[in-house]
Amino acid sequence: MPSDESKVPVGAALVVGGGIGGMQAALDLASGGIKVYLADSKPAIGGVMAQLDKTFPTNDCAMCTMAPRLVEIGRHKDIDILSLSEVERIEGQPGNFTVTISRRPRFVDESKCTGCGTCVANCPTRTVVQPVEVPAVQLDPSLQEPVANIIARHKNRQGPLMPILQEVNATLNYFPEGVLKYIAQETGYPLTHLYRVATFYSAFSVVPRGKYIINVCMGTTCYVRGSERLMDRFAETFKIRPEETTPDMLVTLKGVRCIGCCGLAPAVMVGDSVYGKLTVKDVAGIAKKYAGGNGNGKANAR
Repeated sequence: MPSDESKVPVGAALVVGGGIGGMQAALDLASGGIKVYLADSKPAIGGVMAQLDKTFPTNDCAMCTMAPRLVEIGRHKDIDILSLSEVERIEGQPGNFTVTISRRPRFVDESKCTGCGTCVANCPTRTVVQPVEVPAVQLDPSLQEPVANIIARHKNRQGPLMPILQEVNATLNYFPEGVLKYIAQETGYPLTHLYRVATFYSAFSVVPRGKYIINVCMGTTCYVRGSERLMDRFAETFKIRPEETTPDMLVTLKGVRCIGCCGLAPAVMVGDSVYGKLTVKDVAGIAKKYAGGNGNGKANAR
């Protein structure tokens, strides 16, 4: 006969699988005062939903659904995430289980990891790095001074790469090839890593862009409310196609997946200015404002 002590719940629960269902289960249990261990065999939680653009049947943005749960789990004091983990053995009875879990090593200090991926690119067990003599990069003085000042401001902080790239992108509006090489030279990051980052984020560009970037939201909500017609009218007005720039380098037209303004759909964003609940007839006014180079960067949401 089991002892009375073995029948007493210990107040902790194990959720196996970090998909959207597992995340919600972990949050529900933790909200009830139960310590939760959320185990997943992958390096991070999120499951298949992290790979989706939208979900059935509501066509809601998958990341918009998942992101609040990711943030809440990361901040919850009663939820511990066990990534790269597999359940090997379960012993005990209802109310008092002992679970044996094996965790694959990461070989990094998770408390200091910023997710930059540099360790993967330079892993000595995957990549044999051969030293190569590379001539020092010399930029045009008009570029070198502002870029060098930006690097100097961020170089000694933890995880300096993204702040450097963001400020350089805001200053030059794109990354000339020589600038990326100069940043790699001054920061020690591999040039291949810089190119991966610069080509991954839609806010960055390695080709020249206009002074004003007109971002037409093509996410689900905006699309069903007519953003495609807005894009066509902007292209017709500026006589360029999406992802192209006007000859005077004033305007670049881009389609983006989401600008986080579903309540203002269909919406367009130019710099920090958001124009919402637009119709095709509103395009002419917006186009005139930026084609003349008079954009003031102030929000103008409706």
